[in-house]
Amino acid sequence: MPEPCTGPAPHLVIAGLGYAGTAVARAALGAGWRVTGTARDPGAAALPPPGVAVVAFDAAGPVIAGASHLLVTAAPGEAGDPVIARHRAVLAAVPGLRWIGYLSTTGVYGDRGGAWVDENTAPTPGQARTRRRLAAEQDWAALAGPRALDIFRVGGIYGPGRSAFDDLRAGTARRTIRPGHAFSRIHRDDIALAVLAALRTAASGGRRVLHLVDDEPTEGAMVVEAAARMLGMAPPPAIPFEEAAQAMPPMALSFWSENRRVANAATKAALGLSWRCPTYREGLAAILAEERGEGPA
Repeated sequence: MPEPCTGPAPHLVIAGLGYAGTAVARAALGAGWRVTGTARDPGAAALPPPGVAVVAFDAAGPVIAGASHLLVTAAPGEAGDPVIARHRAVLAAVPGLRWIGYLSTTGVYGDRGGAWVDENTAPTPGQARTRRRLAAEQDWAALAGPRALDIFRVGGIYGPGRSAFDDLRAGTARRTIRPGHAFSRIHRDDIALAVLAALRTAASGGRRVLHLVDDEPTEGAMVVEAAARMLGMAPPPAIPFEEAAQAMPPMALSFWSENRRVANAATKAALGLSWRCPTYREGLAAILAEERGEGPA
């Protein structure tokens, strides 16, 4: 098991202390881990949770060399995975690294016409950015060697500051209607829950594909409608997808060009957990509770 019961606190290094990485850092600290995160420019980065050290990404070699566990959240670019590109020599030689986690995307499955995919489905990425993600997964698998490796394929991430509530309040929410088109999503705090469970359950040398998605793939318009009801607001007008697509930026259009439903039963069984937010309903309620000071900060 990767989490020791005796000796010094294990050291989790998070390469990319962004939205999801910060949630994992906060949860790991609460579980007794020593946590260090990287940022391209620590001086310009958002304040980390108290107790989390932050180092510049380019200078993170010595920190990675002292890690027992490494979580990579940084997205690959055209040159490949940035952590491997910058720190390959350190990663190959680090003596105490026992576990690597990589936050990838469910986008590696491509368009499935609304059909279900599970943890054993072969990836078929249909876009350049998702092909880069799959290549990064493969690069980490090649580099991991005897270490445990968990590939987390993550759905659309939402949570405080990144939800339909924010769009509704800003007047930018869109209720795009495309019957039968579903998105899989995951609340930020359930990502943290899953990563900590993975740290507890990983086996030496093991390889796992884990789906970080909630239990109910849902049409985007339904989420907007639910959020509007919870705020006591009228939902924005319904717009057929064919009309909305004409004004969509290329990135948004790329998400709408694919339709799949992502299963998570094997992941929850492997990690021994149930989501705190099993659907968007609980997730939206949790966001409002946190805004009112009634939930995690």
